[in-house]
Amino acid sequence: MDYLAAWMFFALTVLLLAGFPVAFTLMGTALAFGLVGFGWNFFNLLPMRIWGIMSNYTLIAVPLFIFMGVMLERSGLASNLLRAMAMVFGRLRGGLAVSVVVVGALLGASTGIVGATVVTMGLLALPAMMENSYQHELATGTIAASGTLGQIIPPSIVLVLLGDIIGVSVGELFIGAVLPGLLLVAAYCIYIMLFSAARPDAAPPVLFKPKDADGQSMHAYVLKALVPPLTLMILVLGSIFAGIASPTEAAGVGAAGATLLCMANRRLDLDVLRQVMETTTRLTSMVFVILAGAAAFGLVFRGLGGDTVIREFVTHIPFGKWGVLLTVMMVIFVAGFFLDFIEITFIHIPVLAPIMKSYGFDPVWFSILFAVNLQTSFLTPPFGFALFYLKGVAPSGIETTAIYRGIIPFVLLQVVVLGIIILWPEVATWLPGIMAAR
Repeated sequence: MDYLAAWMFFALTVLLLAGFPVAFTLMGTALAFGLVGFGWNFFNLLPMRIWGIMSNYTLIAVPLFIFMGVMLERSGLASNLLRAMAMVFGRLRGGLAVSVVVVGALLGASTGIVGATVVTMGLLALPAMMENSYQHELATGTIAASGTLGQIIPPSIVLVLLGDIIGVSVGELFIGAVLPGLLLVAAYCIYIMLFSAARPDAAPPVLFKPKDADGQSMHAYVLKALVPPLTLMILVLGSIFAGIASPTEAAGVGAAGATLLCMANRRLDLDVLRQVMETTTRLTSMVFVILAGAAAFGLVFRGLGGDTVIREFVTHIPFGKWGVLLTVMMVIFVAGFFLDFIEITFIHIPVLAPIMKSYGFDPVWFSILFAVNLQTSFLTPPFGFALFYLKGVAPSGIETTAIYRGIIPFVLLQVVVLGIIILWPEVATWLPGIMAAR
């Protein structure tokens, strides 16, 4: 009985790896072990825990940001952005790949939905890169990595969930994630430019054609493509950073703004609205069903003394709190090979975050570390969902092995950025400190 919590976690891991649905595995494991550990009285505790989640005001931001992202994806914003950035950077070696990174960052700041971003970029950018003789590995790796930038660049659904679980202001996390997100974008662009310089045949320049701008000058077309998403970003993030609106209220502004942009682009009709609402409902339901299961699992795990078991384990890790930090980061990184970011957020973070707090680490700082680390879960084989999304829309000439090889440098770059944030915590804490002082 002393190690029932450890057996519970082991059972959950085995069932997940066996392919059982995450939400039902979490809830089923919690019910089984809760009945063994507490008897029938356990069912008196569970409803209040789940009700506390469903009535959480902060989590209302999740469906609103999802709606915003899906609506923007339907508005045609991505295709205009990609064409505009290709005009700006295309003349450089590797310029088309750099434009993909920039568009991925802008879409991440506008939508935050990885699946939609990767699929959209795969459909729009990959054929153009193939047509211009880009190396398959560079093209696929750039698209997959750029599509996941929405995991760290605010407004990010991951940061909303992390803030609620860890007990940190979501606004602070949004502010703290700005510099790490830009650092990732810069790292990707520098790598692409260096690789293109070393291998000129892998990323040739692409010349701008006047017909690509629909009869407008290049400057006018670029401004027309950039202004709408930048305006929406300023409205959403600026209202949070300035303290005018909470993240939940800003999410409402973003949802309304995305609808107006779709209307302005003449893409909004009843059919599009129905599709957006259906997708939003489906994704939101998935998140909250998993969240309810994770709440039940956490209730039983802590009640069975799981926190004590883990603390006993970490006290034997060498090198003190830095050894603990390295171990926690490795656990999340390895879990990303097999689990989705939502599963890791709801299963591992509630267990690991209290340990990090007990060692005196800044909660905003280690929340950003978690977010950057979780981003790799989309990119690491065998279950990197960004790779699956890209393979699903890739032309027939793109092999799966090319996608896997192409993503390796970008995963290593994420590890390097993770190391930079660990060595210089100010990367994540400087901006929140300035905003708090003001």
